[in-house]
Amino acid sequence: MTGMTGRHPEPEHAGDLIIEGAAIATVDAAGTEHAAGHLVVAGGRISAVGAGPAPASAAGAGARRVDGGGCLVTPGLVNTHHHFFQWLTRGLAVDADLFSWLTALYPRWALLDDEMEHAAALGSLVALVSTGCTTTMDHHYVFPPGAGDLLAAEIGAARQIGVRFHPARGSMDLGRSAGGLPPDEVVEDTDEALAATEEALGRFHDPSPGSLLRVAVAPCSPFSVSPELLSGAAALARRWGVRLHTHLAETAEEDAYCLERFGCTPTEYVESLGWLGDDVWVAHGVHLAGPARRRLALTRTGVAHCPSSNGRLGAGTAPVPELLAAGVPVGLGVDGTASNESGQLGPVLRAALLAGRARSGPTALGTRAVLEMATMGGARCLGRQEEIGSLEVGKLADIAVWRLDTAAHAGIGDPVAALTLGSLPPLRLLLVGGRVVVEDGTLRTVDAHAVAREVQRASARLAARAGA
Repeated sequence: MTGMTGRHPEPEHAGDLIIEGAAIATVDAAGTEHAAGHLVVAGGRISAVGAGPAPASAAGAGARRVDGGGCLVTPGLVNTHHHFFQWLTRGLAVDADLFSWLTALYPRWALLDDEMEHAAALGSLVALVSTGCTTTMDHHYVFPPGAGDLLAAEIGAARQIGVRFHPARGSMDLGRSAGGLPPDEVVEDTDEALAATEEALGRFHDPSPGSLLRVAVAPCSPFSVSPELLSGAAALARRWGVRLHTHLAETAEEDAYCLERFGCTPTEYVESLGWLGDDVWVAHGVHLAGPARRRLALTRTGVAHCPSSNGRLGAGTAPVPELLAAGVPVGLGVDGTASNESGQLGPVLRAALLAGRARSGPTALGTRAVLEMATMGGARCLGRQEEIGSLEVGKLADIAVWRLDTAAHAGIGDPVAALTLGSLPPLRLLLVGGRVVVEDGTLRTVDAHAVAREVQRASARLAARAGA
């Protein structure tokens, strides 16, 4: 595979690092915050965090010191739902609902190859890390014949950027001729899809502590996947001890489809096939009535909330306050950039807060609750809550340092509100496992201009193939 323009070596390691004088939102279980505190990184993990200056013995003599005055320090953001390949089809079918949008774009996605996937993944990842994301998943479910190694292409892009990555090997086997939504040319044979998923687990999944790469099993949706693939995927994931992901209850049309075809709601349908549990997280959950919310809560099934995409497609507003009140783990997701053209995770915090209050009232969702969804909630969805999602001693040093001293934020009364209600602050630093990925708003691991050129070439190639 070619298309490796802008490739850099492993991300620059920060070594021991001390941040002092910053506002710190730890997002620990107690919600601990410090108006002017310190955070110390040693060996890629957090070794100290607290109020005031760092202790003299907190790090080695060669530690880098960062003046955090005018900054807010939070855990790195966690993206729990995405489709990188859609970076190349932004700005199309802009006034469509989900089913008509999918119908319009499936034929173009059927023309993807691995070089295009690499470019699309780089573009998606640049948008993510530039807005505070340190861990992301990607749900890739389109594998056209002869397209090359699409999963390897995006994994290579994630290594270049230096992000913690959870690719979810998706699949579809229910084509239009069998009553599904996708055209037959973009679906796989059931057994072949399961075999390819297991092969991906064997090649790529790294379950070790601190891993930068963990693979999930992710059949696409109730309207594009057969019962045999859904149940087989659940058995496969549990045999490997990995997580399960799918779309669920995104639109009213999906509800109607499941009621007509299966005689039950989407949640009842997937539960009958072994798909609820604390190793499962689902995308969207917009149309979850009380019984479905209770089943998710009882089984500890997580939900990836994607308010920007849901709004773009007119799918509705997920009952996030009710899900949180019930005890459902909820994270935030960008979703594919063909339905959320910005591709940025940072602004999704504000979108989630506004959507939650617009749906359920001014006290329904707090500024800290949204930050928790973007960090610990996402970590719980991905099964990484013991390693990431909060700033606590021993956890991986996945850290965002936001500047609040610019004209857009200087003087704001609440630093967390600056992040969740204001315009997105620029990044002073973004660390993944203590390695510098973004510094002073500049990506340090790849050349962003080279990525833009690669994306432009790939977009033009895809458009030419489509005859556009």
